[in-house]
Amino acid sequence: MARAGRPTRPVGTITRGTTNPNRLRRVDRWLAGPQAHRLRRAADPVVVDLGYGATPVTAVELRDRLRAVRADVEVVGVEIDPARVTAALPLAGDGLSFALGGFEVPLPGGRRPVVVRAFNVLRQYDEADVAGAWSVVRERLAPGGLLVDGTCDEIGRRSTWVAVTADDGPVSLTLSLRFGAFERPSDVAERLPKVLIHRNVPGERVHDALGALDDAWARAAHRATFGARQRWTATAQTLRAEGWPVLDGPSRWRLGELTLAWDAVRPA
Repeated sequence: MARAGRPTRPVGTITRGTTNPNRLRRVDRWLAGPQAHRLRRAADPVVVDLGYGATPVTAVELRDRLRAVRADVEVVGVEIDPARVTAALPLAGDGLSFALGGFEVPLPGGRRPVVVRAFNVLRQYDEADVAGAWSVVRERLAPGGLLVDGTCDEIGRRSTWVAVTADDGPVSLTLSLRFGAFERPSDVAERLPKVLIHRNVPGERVHDALGALDDAWARAAHRATFGARQRWTATAQTLRAEGWPVLDGPSRWRLGELTLAWDAVRPA
């Protein structure tokens, strides 16, 4: 019997489900880096790959990458399409399982995930649906848990994601780009999460942030002599010096990452 107040059917709709091996390496590297403390402290190290798509490769990769942080991590791939779950079941075992469901994140025994990674899922929804989806997932997170709502291109060279915590809601936006895969940082705009992608217009904070990033990148052109990594680092340092709430540091900048506090990009 369904618990009172709990949905009896998956919450959400079936998406296109396109995916590629190694597509989510950038966000996985972030989860295994700056966010690793969440997994290390978790009483129950369960992580959900929500909406893994037509093939379960991203769930397999997530498990393998997070094992470097915690050997006993369990990854559950959750999909709303029954056929995709059935196709993935032969890979289950050894810290990996699959379940039918949606944003309600159905885990047996009332377990609560410490991380839910939802990549290229909400991009296919309407912007008005985002807040409700976030709310449903946040209710299912473990204390101190994290929802990562992100988008990337087909081969993972341009990625962005919003960090949404159980307690505080959205707290940051991360941009992650492969050096050589962009001319200006704002080239990533077409891969912004759904909550922001239509907000890249004058008068919106994310538009101002991307403009400031492009400007700082242009002013750091002389650093290109030493490579794109040095130029990106100088760009991030300039943004911080100009008062933008840059949350990360050189070790992340060298990877082509930049994280801003949510207030800097929050929709007007």
